[in-house]
Amino acid sequence: MRKWVASGTKVRLMLESLLWAFTPLFATVLALLVGAVMLLLLGANPIEAYSAMANGAFGNLNSLADTLVKATPLLFVGLGICIAFRGGVLNIGGEGQLVAGAVAATAMALSLSQWPGWVIIPSCLTVGFLAGAIWGGIAGALKAYLNVNEILSTIMLNMIAVQGMNFLLRGPMMDPMQVEAGSFIPQTARFSTATDLPRLVPTRLHAGTALAVLLAILVYILLWRTTIGYRIRAVGLNPHASRVSGINVKRYMMLSLILGGALAGLGGAVQVLGLHHRMFTDGSAMGFTGGAGFNGIVAALFGKLHPLGTIPASVLFGALIVGANQMQRAVQVPSSFITALNGLVVVFVVGSDVWSRRQAKRRESRSPTEAAGLEVKAEAEA
Repeated sequence: MRKWVASGTKVRLMLESLLWAFTPLFATVLALLVGAVMLLLLGANPIEAYSAMANGAFGNLNSLADTLVKATPLLFVGLGICIAFRGGVLNIGGEGQLVAGAVAATAMALSLSQWPGWVIIPSCLTVGFLAGAIWGGIAGALKAYLNVNEILSTIMLNMIAVQGMNFLLRGPMMDPMQVEAGSFIPQTARFSTATDLPRLVPTRLHAGTALAVLLAILVYILLWRTTIGYRIRAVGLNPHASRVSGINVKRYMMLSLILGGALAGLGGAVQVLGLHHRMFTDGSAMGFTGGAGFNGIVAALFGKLHPLGTIPASVLFGALIVGANQMQRAVQVPSSFITALNGLVVVFVVGSDVWSRRQAKRRESRSPTEAAGLEVKAEAEA
């Protein structure tokens, strides 16, 4: 009888683990159901609308490539979020770190325009990585040594990065042809073709996507297979116990934000080298990033703050972005509905994460009592 009780407990725990793993997927389905009700109220057919969305995201090679291209910056930012959150800090500065990395890579690409690609591309990626690391490191130093709330500092750093970008693209880095023509469009000159990342012709899919997936594997190895990763996770789980154990909490807290910013900065460099081939602005970060700095946070949460889980999560959100545009054209819904649908997914995914954490705490608090009760029941029935 005791064996039966133990096996039943294992099955129940296994089912709870599966439910926890698929909670974000259930949350997305609920968001789409609410979206279906909204579509009905707008006089559109939900089946037709979602079919158009799926076809727009995965219907052919170009659609799939566009989905992966949209997912790429989300993955870079999401990986940085995974490291920061595992280190116990909240990195809301993905937008600014993307911009910082892109601006640094742009400056390098314009400076080395006559150099061969095998020199320019690694140089641009390196300075983008370093610029993002510096931008994240500022918030990390403020948090570790001055106890400045990292949410506030990273949000303010976003604004500083955007305004710095606006100044540079409307002044020192503006395309000379725009100045001569008197149009003064805030963008740089087109980079030399030597800076273009390898691309899957005729699609827009570039090598930056493969780089992001490779980095996801490396981040997993870093966090779960190295001493540094163990210490980062230990600080995130319990900084007080880590400090007593001899871990320099401030150092690893700062390191997690540095690495998170570096990966986002690298994502910005990849965007300008692989997709845009120039830097531009409309006065806000959204004009360049497309909201990837914030959507990357949701992708990381959807992937349970695990680097490998962030890969399919980023693809899903990339598909929502690409497919939503096709759905808007197919069923003629307002563009505000697309924004609302993405917002619903975000709310349900974040809500499901909160619910999952609370359920996990309840299981942890009840597990000793439940185990004792099962033992007594097994002894009585035996």
